[in-house]
Amino acid sequence: MSERIDRITLPSGLGIGHGHSCFVVAEIGNNHQGKLEMAKEMIYAAAEAGADAVKFQKRDTPSLLTAEGMAAAYTGPNSFGPTYGEHRDALELSIEEMAQAKDLTERLGMVFFASAWDPVSLEQTLDLGVELIKIASADLVCLPTLRRIGRSGVPVVLSTGMSTWEEIDQAVAELRAYHENIVLLHCNSSYPCPEEDIALPVMDALLQRYGLPVGYSGHEEGLAPTLAAVARGASVVERHFTLNKMLPGTDHRASLEPAQLKSLIGMIREVERAMRQTDKIVTPKEDGAAKKLRKSVVAARDIKAGEVLTEEHLTVKSPGTGISPLYWDDVLGLKAARDIEADTLLTWDLVGHLHLANRKTA
Repeated sequence: MSERIDRITLPSGLGIGHGHSCFVVAEIGNNHQGKLEMAKEMIYAAAEAGADAVKFQKRDTPSLLTAEGMAAAYTGPNSFGPTYGEHRDALELSIEEMAQAKDLTERLGMVFFASAWDPVSLEQTLDLGVELIKIASADLVCLPTLRRIGRSGVPVVLSTGMSTWEEIDQAVAELRAYHENIVLLHCNSSYPCPEEDIALPVMDALLQRYGLPVGYSGHEEGLAPTLAAVARGASVVERHFTLNKMLPGTDHRASLEPAQLKSLIGMIREVERAMRQTDKIVTPKEDGAAKKLRKSVVAARDIKAGEVLTEEHLTVKSPGTGISPLYWDDVLGLKAARDIEADTLLTWDLVGHLHLANRKTA
């Protein structure tokens, strides 16, 4: 196992990892359909839902695709243009529009970041002054991208979908040559991802293998696996976000609508509260319940002073404010210090052992 890096710190001072709440990312991606106003509406909705960050995607089509790839026919219900290049262009915000989205995001108290899918977009994104950058699963094997991002010094979120251990090993080593401000996201790059393919225990393996903060990028349709990831200690949770699952586009079906995101974040905070106490203790509310619901040693009949207590003299009844039945054997053989009426909760002074009065009763 590598040396454990519990947390990373962003330039703004925000911490991600041990000692901090799960960092919840609303992945807007290109679900804004290339419209700045829709992107702004999504940012407002993410803030209202309680997200810590929004993430976009940036592409420069000629830098991303070959001429043949750009010219490839692209038809069907999720197409935004007759060729794949035109489709991709239709879904893009300009870098100036991205700057406006960043400004709004930060004014609403969230972190803005993006995954840059090509060299031109990467330079543009870094020029925005982002304090966090995402390396998509598709680029985990892209050494030039890894090295440029590493040289930038910007903290990194690295998704590990569709990757082998050997590929992740090399990607992490490349980034670590520059710094340790790295969060690894476990994910399966299927949209949507069947539950049986999610493999949440891989989060533990990532932590053991690299000693870096680990999170979860979920592409399932439901909420439960994401909550399970939080319970397993996810430092970051990323879920795709949309205003309407019925909008055209390949990501919308595996995305959360605003009400779902708000519900998920509320449940994440519930899980975090449930995980906060790590030792087995009796809480004050439990102590009250114990006094009401547990039992005490009780006189089963009238007992005369001096009588030696046997099982025939005793029974157990609630409440639990007398001698606990845990000390049943200690009470047997003692003598009644004075007359005791039937149905009386026994106390140590009643059975002649004042020096035992500080023993646990409930």
